[in-house]
Amino acid sequence: MTEPDAFDDTTADYERLETELLAQDRDAARPSTADVDETTARQLVSDLVDDDLVTAVAEQRVLVHEPSGEAFDAIRQLAVFHRGWTAAQDAGAEDE
Repeated sequence: MTEPDAFDDTTADYERLETELLAQDRDAARPSTADVDETTARQLVSDLVDDDLVTAVAEQRVLVHEPSGEAFDAIRQLAVFHRGWTAAQDAGAEDE
């Protein structure tokens, strides 16, 4: 019996496609942090301040993300960080 032709063997192609599709599914299931505009960031940070998850330190002109202890001098940075932090916390809870 002859060996299969390397050009006819599509196993590697199938595995690459499967890996790519799984990665796309994971990306679609995760919240996006790249699309936070200024208005959305301000609303999110305002909600976080109301929920006591963010503290404004006026003397230093920073916002402190209480659950992580990280300080930010820009509202948008804090909003993106919080979304990523929340996604990481949720992923950690799913793994348990």
